[in-house]
Amino acid sequence: MQCDQCGERPAAIHLTQIVNNAVTQAHLCETCAAEKGIQTSASVAKFPLSDFLASLGKGTGKAETAAGAGEPCSFCGATLADFRESGRLGCPQCYASFEGHLRDLLRRLHGSTQHVGEVYLPPGGSAEDPARRVVELRDQLRRAVEAENFELAAELRDRIRVLE
Repeated sequence: MQCDQCGERPAAIHLTQIVNNAVTQAHLCETCAAEKGIQTSASVAKFPLSDFLASLGKGTGKAETAAGAGEPCSFCGATLADFRESGRLGCPQCYASFEGHLRDLLRRLHGSTQHVGEVYLPPGGSAEDPARRVVELRDQLRRAVEAENFELAAELRDRIRVLE
């Protein structure tokens, strides 16, 4: 099927609009769709994971020095550059070898470095593990001190003391 607008290229985007039971269809090529400002998942899919991972490490300098950009995993020999190219780690030991870089990456991608899944509680049970909460608060305290937000740091310090 050819593009309805230019008639030259094959249609890759098929739009259907229904207004008052009247159906209107449009079949557009990627070029004509882009000219009309229609974004598709196909344009997002063309951005490979390796480019995304590589762009995350650029400009900071911190991630590369923290993990040692050229230092390989002590078990399999994979490097941080290999991870950026493929988006995959070489072995389970790579998680320990590149821990600092992976924590920064997860924090930027997900906003946290901890996965909190579904917790099933016994009747009258508590939803949060106090030890886990202390670890979270210490991480927040470290970041508050780094950002020189000492009022927040004092509050977090007091909350940690209460939990301990």
